[in-house]
Amino acid sequence: MIPLSNATLHQLPVQVTTPRYDRQKTTAGIAHLGVGNFHRAHQTMYINKVLEREGQQGWAIVGVGLRNTPREDKRAAIMAEQDNLYTLTAFAPDGTHETNVIGSIIEYVHAAKDRAAAIKRLTDPDIKIVTLTITEGGYYLDAEGNFTLDHPDIKADLARDVPETAFGLVCEALRQRRESGTGPFTVLSCDNLRHNGKAARTAFCTYATARDPILGAWMKENVTFPSSMVDRITPSVGAADITRLDALTGVADQMPIFAEDFTQWVIEDNFCDGRPELETVGVQFTDDVGPYEQVKLRMLNASHSMLALPGVLMGYDTVPHAIEDTLLLGHLERFLAEDASPFITPPKGVSLAQYAQQVLHRFRNPAVGDQLLRIASDSGSKLPVFLTDTVNGVLGSGRDHWRLAFGTACFLEYLRGTTDKGTPYTITEPAINAEQLALARAEDLATGLQMTVFAGWNLKDHPDFATDVVKIRQSIRAQGTHKTLAQHAG
Repeated sequence: MIPLSNATLHQLPVQVTTPRYDRQKTTAGIAHLGVGNFHRAHQTMYINKVLEREGQQGWAIVGVGLRNTPREDKRAAIMAEQDNLYTLTAFAPDGTHETNVIGSIIEYVHAAKDRAAAIKRLTDPDIKIVTLTITEGGYYLDAEGNFTLDHPDIKADLARDVPETAFGLVCEALRQRRESGTGPFTVLSCDNLRHNGKAARTAFCTYATARDPILGAWMKENVTFPSSMVDRITPSVGAADITRLDALTGVADQMPIFAEDFTQWVIEDNFCDGRPELETVGVQFTDDVGPYEQVKLRMLNASHSMLALPGVLMGYDTVPHAIEDTLLLGHLERFLAEDASPFITPPKGVSLAQYAQQVLHRFRNPAVGDQLLRIASDSGSKLPVFLTDTVNGVLGSGRDHWRLAFGTACFLEYLRGTTDKGTPYTITEPAINAEQLALARAEDLATGLQMTVFAGWNLKDHPDFATDVVKIRQSIRAQGTHKTLAQHAG
């Protein structure tokens, strides 16, 4: 196999598509914070296509790694060794695939090793857009959508001369740009949040105002925060996946990724200093992202959670594995049709019934095989985003709430860290502290509903929902998740 670098691009197997532009003639117009697998499978793919177009060579990407972890250290080292190149293989449900070398990241900054250098890079006048994938829980917003200035991470960052969080880096860079006359850039959230542009504006401007009220006012007036909706199922990549992908492509890539062939990006067209011609490569621009966001978060993302949480308890490992269970499939079909869809106003021309069918078709993709435990992780941040509007709609209208109670019970039982058969697994819940976890694990099974995860669900007005959650938890412990679901479905 051929190692991946700029020098070997012309030697790669013919089935691997390489960048159709001269990377040496590109410059960075975008900085991205949080270079995870999703970013490398989604936004970078679109920019890779844009860079092929005449006059668009100024929109390459500077990747900024934020975390001070061994994994981030390894990523930075590999990016340097491979000239920031990697392979992306997209798999269709029928097993066919296409591999592209993505070359749109032309520089990588490991911010954890030098925060000041990362800030300086963001002050470059060529940087016109800063994009973000910092996870749903990375915005420090409470149930009312307010930025939590009293969070220990934020309090510590505000006290530092050189900040370390995404908010600190961006706001300090904007402060320096304002003082030097360079001007603002657009901050574009690519995270799964309701109204993510508004969420980003709230978070960054609140942080900035706390640090410097003049800066905060200037940002509110000059920096744009467009909303966006992103969609592509992108699994995590383990050692076995690397071996499999490298054998498939014939490329010795230390950091390959794979994803489904489906991809979508919808963006509010609100950029203060220009943007790439993304509409020419499949991106949808609109004045209102909200309807697209509703459909995706409340149907695809919510279904992922509604499948993953019981699926983990049942001992399934991947989405295609779990969706083969006709009981779980029927559960999702009814959730989509009877719980989620009635409270969604879709974009013009979008059929919710067809979208639901497409979601379940995507879940069946055997080549992708996304891990249920990965999807279940960080449910403490995800469930308020994916389910709150549906829960409020169902409970407020007096509709059958059993499926939502079942999903809630499965979440609380998942937090115990063992399957129905007692097999342990590791829960990853950065938004749930020890005190909150203790509520979920309390002897009184109703206590878990006091968790802040459910703060926006108005459960005090719906005691029958709480009663059902307790009954379902008792049933799961007595006879297992599958039998509990079967009894209701039957």
